[in-house]
Amino acid sequence: MRKHAFTLRSRAHSRRVRIICIMAAFAAIFTGIFLRLVQFGMEQEASHGISITYDRAPGGRPAIVDRNGELLATDIPIASLFIEPRSIPDLDEAVEKLTGIFPELDARELHSRLRSKDAFTWIKRQITPDKQQAVIDSGLAAIGFRPENRRLYPNGSLAAHILGAVDIDNRGIAGIEKWIDANWLADLRGAGLELKGRELQRIELSIDLRVQYALEQELGKAITKFGAAAGAGLLLDVTNGEVLALASYPDFDPNNPENAFKPDRINRVTAGVFEMGSTFKALTTAMALESGRFNLESVVDASKPLNFGRMRIHDYRGKYRPLTIPEAFVHSSNIVMAKMALALGPEASRTFLGRFGALSPLATELPESAAPLLPSSWSEVATATVSFGHGIAVTPLQASTAVAALANGGRLIRPTFIKDSPVSERTIAEDLVSSDTSEAIRHLLRLNTAVGSATRANVPGYAIGGKTGTAEKVVGGRYSRELNVTSFMGIVPADNPRYLLLTLLDEPRGLPETYGNRTSGWNAVPFGGAVFQRILPMLVAPTFPPPAGTVQAVPAATEEPGSRGTAAARTWLLRPR
Repeated sequence: MRKHAFTLRSRAHSRRVRIICIMAAFAAIFTGIFLRLVQFGMEQEASHGISITYDRAPGGRPAIVDRNGELLATDIPIASLFIEPRSIPDLDEAVEKLTGIFPELDARELHSRLRSKDAFTWIKRQITPDKQQAVIDSGLAAIGFRPENRRLYPNGSLAAHILGAVDIDNRGIAGIEKWIDANWLADLRGAGLELKGRELQRIELSIDLRVQYALEQELGKAITKFGAAAGAGLLLDVTNGEVLALASYPDFDPNNPENAFKPDRINRVTAGVFEMGSTFKALTTAMALESGRFNLESVVDASKPLNFGRMRIHDYRGKYRPLTIPEAFVHSSNIVMAKMALALGPEASRTFLGRFGALSPLATELPESAAPLLPSSWSEVATATVSFGHGIAVTPLQASTAVAALANGGRLIRPTFIKDSPVSERTIAEDLVSSDTSEAIRHLLRLNTAVGSATRANVPGYAIGGKTGTAEKVVGGRYSRELNVTSFMGIVPADNPRYLLLTLLDEPRGLPETYGNRTSGWNAVPFGGAVFQRILPMLVAPTFPPPAGTVQAVPAATEEPGSRGTAAARTWLLRPR
């Protein structure tokens, strides 16, 4: 009996032990499941972007500043939203919530992508912090945030054609941004180095943000006032080739670069080609003087138009009499320019222009550039028309660089947008003209602003020299009498130039105040004068004539400025009014 009772107690004990073991096993299993769920929840929370380490954001770029250290472009940390389609518990709910937060998303397209059961797909790149918080608050599962860099241009469209733009992956696609990638940043990334922007040396541009703002503002005013289709402007340091400002309109906002590649948004200074009209006469006159066959006292007969078969070359409001070289320059005589070029011959003309870089593309840091359009054959007709800026189309930067070489004593310098870029490495040619020819061209430019077509560019206290240009546009293979391009090139100070200003208007209209005239002296020149008025006090100290009663050197009555170009006349002309 006792043995049977012991057996029963032993069996009961064994059952209790087995039950306890089973319960412990289940407890361990459920504890493991619980811990795994907690871990999974923590991973999901991290992927939801509640805590983002932005220092891990790839694709950093160096900051860009102007010559005075003013910020032009920088990186900012930002998040991009992705989702794991195969882990979405409720597809319809996910689509509804996401399109509610991002109305620009197409619900049908999004539903199709999320139904694919892929491991990863982007929902929205570079979202704003408020949108990120809205996604977090929505409680959506299977989402995550990737830290990235977004390029910020704090000045909006200011200097857009210089800065360029980047794509969604923060890679340069235009302007200086593209140059940075092509020059060295792409190589770093190719080597696997994804540095943060603050670890990279900033890029210092040659532009002056103050001058850039003034140029763009005055360009906008001129476009509006004269109803022009487009326009451009440039300020170039003729002593070292640094570009202090470049403007082209229409422009774009690099913060929203989708407009950067529209055909009408090209950089007209470096990527547009134009017949520059009478601004080319400075080159033709320099060629004639440098040849030794002409001087400032030479007289050329402009009494009759030049005939080439059915083609005639005549002067716009010409004097139709013999003209001295200064008179021909001031009155912008096509006839005289053509006769001088023809006297030297087609080969001499082509060679001279080639030495000044007018016949080949001009390379700068900006990738946007255009090759000149040249005559199909350098015939006598082509030689004659090229002499006054027709039949050849170049970029405004090319033309400005050539005139800058005339003004600085004959040194052709490749322009740059980088501050303190070594001049010696960018010097293309030296001594292209003699010091006497360079002085004569400066004198003629000053003469033209004193008594010629560029008087509206004058600013009290500054000796400004300049040349106007008006060219008819080619429409359907023929020159239009209704549409033209006007330009102005001004140098300051005229006796020892430091800066060259270019202004250009495409298809300006005549106004009642211009008496219906559409030529450069009525629009591009006052536009240039307004720019000079604003920027010169920042760049050049003014000088003024001596007080009344002070003895001054003035030309004799027989030495009328422009008639013979004597030394006394040059002294008188180069003095600011």
